[in-house]
Amino acid sequence: MKTKLLGKIALFASVSFFALETNAQDATKNVKEKFTDERGKPSLIVFNEKSTYKNTDSEKAFREQLELKDNSSFAKTKSETDKLGFSHEKFQLFHQGIKVEFSTYTLHSKSGKLESMSGEFYQLENVNTRPVLSKQQALNSALKQIGAATYLWESPAEAKINDYQKPTGELVLLPLLDEDSKGKKIEQIRLAYKFDIYATNPISRGDVYIDAITGTTLFYNATIKHLDEFSNGGKHNSVNKKSENNAATSFVIANADTRYSGSQSIQTTLSGASYILADATRGNGVMTYNMKKGTSYTAAVNFTDVDNNWTAAEFNNVNKDNGALDAHWGAEKTYDYFSAVHGRNSYNNAGAAIKSYVHYSSNYNNAYWNGSVMTYGDGSGTGGFDILTSIDVAGHEIGHAVCTNTANLAYQQESGAMNEAFSDIWGACIEYYAAPNKQLWLIGEDIERRSGHLALRSMSNPKSEGQPDTYGGTNWISQTKCRPSSRNDYCGVHTNSGVLNHWFYILTQGKTGTNDKGSSYSITGIGIDKAAKITYRLESVYLSANSTYANARTFGIQAATDLYGAGSPEVIATTNAFYAVGVGAAYSGSTAKTSAAKVASTETTNEAFVLYPNPATDVLSISIKENKSGSYKIYNSFGFELQNGKTSGGEINVSTLTKGIYFFELNNGQETIVKTFIKK
Repeated sequence: MKTKLLGKIALFASVSFFALETNAQDATKNVKEKFTDERGKPSLIVFNEKSTYKNTDSEKAFREQLELKDNSSFAKTKSETDKLGFSHEKFQLFHQGIKVEFSTYTLHSKSGKLESMSGEFYQLENVNTRPVLSKQQALNSALKQIGAATYLWESPAEAKINDYQKPTGELVLLPLLDEDSKGKKIEQIRLAYKFDIYATNPISRGDVYIDAITGTTLFYNATIKHLDEFSNGGKHNSVNKKSENNAATSFVIANADTRYSGSQSIQTTLSGASYILADATRGNGVMTYNMKKGTSYTAAVNFTDVDNNWTAAEFNNVNKDNGALDAHWGAEKTYDYFSAVHGRNSYNNAGAAIKSYVHYSSNYNNAYWNGSVMTYGDGSGTGGFDILTSIDVAGHEIGHAVCTNTANLAYQQESGAMNEAFSDIWGACIEYYAAPNKQLWLIGEDIERRSGHLALRSMSNPKSEGQPDTYGGTNWISQTKCRPSSRNDYCGVHTNSGVLNHWFYILTQGKTGTNDKGSSYSITGIGIDKAAKITYRLESVYLSANSTYANARTFGIQAATDLYGAGSPEVIATTNAFYAVGVGAAYSGSTAKTSAAKVASTETTNEAFVLYPNPATDVLSISIKENKSGSYKIYNSFGFELQNGKTSGGEINVSTLTKGIYFFELNNGQETIVKTFIKK
């Protein structure tokens, strides 16, 4: 019976081996792996060890790998070097001198050699680049679409505080994805004017894209992102004179009795005879202001204390002033987390000041990042929220600023859902970093005051708060024919974020279960520190504006590979955590960094042991779950046993084997598992 089984496996292996050889011959000489997006365009290209591309060969790589046309070009916009020694150069696509919105590509190099390239690419042909409308006509259309009573540029002092100017309009080429009757993605490129519109009554801010030919609104990309869809709008008053601070004379560590996190140390500044919530020791500063239940930033004043001992007796009052201490401490700890753990200098990696404005409006049940500063409402209490300044909320909102300065995920559909999820993930990570005794996997549990709710969202059990834990499963908001708008939460960004939230939870903690697709899984977590590093690299290095969950899986695996190596337990866990939430297949084998092809296999995922590298040369390494010992046998493709022995993990000499496909059988005393590997 066993011989027949191995014979069938051998037949499949022979076919797979010849398919592997054919694919390798068809591949370009420099490419190890190439992944495409839903449009069939390359999203990630990994180069092999024999690749001739250098870090200076950007134009050559773009021409050869993306088939870039003569009337299109890339311009470098950013260059960063990470802790692993990789250099990441981000490029923006232009067509006939016009920026192609969202189309960026990043080259990843190490030691002067181009290792991979990733991003969002559009091949433009027969595109109209001559506008019919003037910028003013397009702006009029945008303002008609927004329909606000007042705008921020009408209040110059307010605009200055928010580092905002009236938009003049930018001509861009905007890619739009639609669906045909069969659900297939159809790509359209439209000439558009882009306007950053900040409305103050009612409040909103976002990029409005107006068709430069017809004047229709093509897309609204929200800049102000609320903590939850539980938003009651709000008005923004006209300018009031803001009180000026006296010159700072001393920076001091103070004790603060926060509303949600007990007694904490914060950095303050002695200004005149009082201390204020101003910290000049982190980047270009962390400052916290009191809006006094108003909506004018220029009317905001400092919170003050005469002895620098910010006690509950003073600040736990009817105005909830102790919530400002949470906001200040939370902003400081958010800065510290990204600096200490990820080497990031504030949200823009250039030391940007973090300004928090507390007591916005009256009974305002939200908090948001407006593109420049943090704004916190006091909440309405019972039936809504308490003052929205808990540390996970602060981390969540500042996390949106990090996203804008990294992946810049468009705030709609799947990319928008991941935008929200990354903010939840950072909220949880920062809470773990600064207050590890809190309920890590609940978002907003400190501020929740609604009946029947424990928190805004649960990362460990998303369904408990109406989110999906599986892609396309229960509670998933369908994206088919969905037209993003504020009315539908931009196609459910606060709902569908539950999928990536749960992926991060599983990657960290591990889990055994069956998802809504009927797929069973058993995953060993890798801990929050490793999970966070993979997630940060996924967001900051690989994702682009319109990335999907499928892209996140591809890039997440690549991020884990960069950090921990191909076939590592971390790569396996990353892959299987995506499988657990319904995104992609389970892990089925490893691809060594030296390999030019993937291993084709019929095996099902089993984490009992891992073989690497695969293909192997003279030595095959084995990692066994829980370091159990067992006996092994190696068969050739015809089912003949060639080698056997005992192992508890480590290296096995396979130098005597000839080139080809082999079967590695491990018996751990409870079960027998067979995996394939290639000897090259």
